[in-house]
Amino acid sequence: MQHQKQYRGEPKKKIKRRRDETALNNVVSLRISDQEKRELEEITKSSSRNVSEVIREAIEFWMVRHKGLCLDT
Repeated sequence: MQHQKQYRGEPKKKIKRRRDETALNNVVSLRISDQEKRELEEITKSSSRNVSEVIREAIEFWMVRHKGLCLDT
């Protein structure tokens, strides 16, 4: 991608991005303890994955493990 220098008074050019149809669009917010945050940071550093990937894997693991126990699916 080439970048052109922007001069004063010149409007910024909007870059059109391709929409990724597989992009994840849902956001879930949660509160965790300081200890849980430290452990999560350690996991992300040692595994070269980001927080979202680690949390999604944990949720998937939990859902598979508890399917049929408390979910009517």
